[in-house]
Amino acid sequence: MGANVFPTGVTKYDPEKAWSGYTLMQVGGVGAVLIDMNGNVVHTWDKFQGFPNKLLPGGYVMGSLGMRPSEYGYQDMADLTQVDWDGNVVWSFNQKELFKDGDKEYWLARQHHDYQREGNPVGYYVPGMECRTDGGNTLILCHEDKFKKMISDKRLLDDCFIEVDWEGNIVWRWCVSDHFRELEFDEMAKNVLFRNPNYHTNGGGQCDWMHINSMSVLGPNKWYDAGDERFHPDNIIWDARESNILAIISKKTGKIVWKLGPDFTRTRELRSIGQIIGQHHVHMIPKGLPGAGNILIFDNGGWAGYGAPSRTSKDGTKADLRDHSRIIELDPVTLKVVWEFDGSVWGGMMSITSMSKFYSPLISSAQRLPNGNTLIDEGCSCRMFEVTPDKEVVWEYIAPFKNDRPFIYRAYRYPYEYVPQLSRPVETPVVPPDNHNFRLPGAAEGFIQNRVSVAGTWGFSGRMDACVTEDQVHDGADEE
Repeated sequence: MGANVFPTGVTKYDPEKAWSGYTLMQVGGVGAVLIDMNGNVVHTWDKFQGFPNKLLPGGYVMGSLGMRPSEYGYQDMADLTQVDWDGNVVWSFNQKELFKDGDKEYWLARQHHDYQREGNPVGYYVPGMECRTDGGNTLILCHEDKFKKMISDKRLLDDCFIEVDWEGNIVWRWCVSDHFRELEFDEMAKNVLFRNPNYHTNGGGQCDWMHINSMSVLGPNKWYDAGDERFHPDNIIWDARESNILAIISKKTGKIVWKLGPDFTRTRELRSIGQIIGQHHVHMIPKGLPGAGNILIFDNGGWAGYGAPSRTSKDGTKADLRDHSRIIELDPVTLKVVWEFDGSVWGGMMSITSMSKFYSPLISSAQRLPNGNTLIDEGCSCRMFEVTPDKEVVWEYIAPFKNDRPFIYRAYRYPYEYVPQLSRPVETPVVPPDNHNFRLPGAAEGFIQNRVSVAGTWGFSGRMDACVTEDQVHDGADEE
């Protein structure tokens, strides 16, 4: 948060402007946590790790139970599981691969980062599109170990999509390494990638070369209705953090039919968007929500991509750098940015400093709400907030939990009706204090207790007898 002391819990809430409901998140070392708009914890599924957690109608939750030990694997979740309100297992899948790690033998789903249950394309609330709770197929993002000499001579941790039916049978499968040529890496990137495809020491050495972190079906959309086959409702959109690639694949053929990145300098349209770096939670806004058909992107910034070695990347890995985040809403046909959110909303004299006020180099998410607002999870800061289309913050929450992994991977807002086990909570407005004048008890009431003489500072006249009052110092600090 950029300070040693700051408030936690809900710091702002305007019930008249926010889209109120329950918010589900996963908290490291705690579990799946459901809060109301005033930050009250209304339910916890202990140790339910989620990758991510998702709420289903009726008070069900989906997420992950167990993770493969790091000495054997990297981000491999054991069981993808659906439980009821009381934590009873309703459905579970782990029958992807059988492993013998040390003296233990067990099955793993190897799920990571995303999955989608039939009935809802994205996993968050969409009016009229409810996830099935007692049947249907589930699309799962998984890992596989591969050797692909075209890519590298090292063992790759490959990203694969599988679809399983309610009984756990795998009925469809797709792996990104089978489509390497379609990714359109240039020769420099291929050279760098061959030598170091994002090596991790976990699991005896694995190379997480793409790191796909979101995957969802497009669902019904206006582009397909107008005849554009690239946007068939069954097609799947995904993004890969390490390579700065966003893509849509045909469910029928497996081919990539739409793609952005890794190089955002190739065309005028891409240059207008600007380099996307380390992105998360890329998805098409579903039909029935404001902005339907546009692509919503949490463009993290940070470090990612394969390119020319430089003073900040000696081997060409993580070659793209930016120290702020932004949310982009993109028309996928014209590639025009139709809405964008970044740290400039918090102001400051120089955009380079205000932009860094919104920054999560890892994890994070953005959800379009039914009233047109956007719920944003600035995951590395454990901060969630809701903004209007005019970029007014109408709800803010900073997670107060003490845990050994202080981050929120992804967060979702759901209607109160999803949880019939609870009565609708009372919604109490929260007005934040005036940070400019707020002091802790015992702290000084102002920056300056007495008038002082200042010569040529704070942009004033420079007269040797110029006196600065407390209000003037505040005004100058705001500009600085």
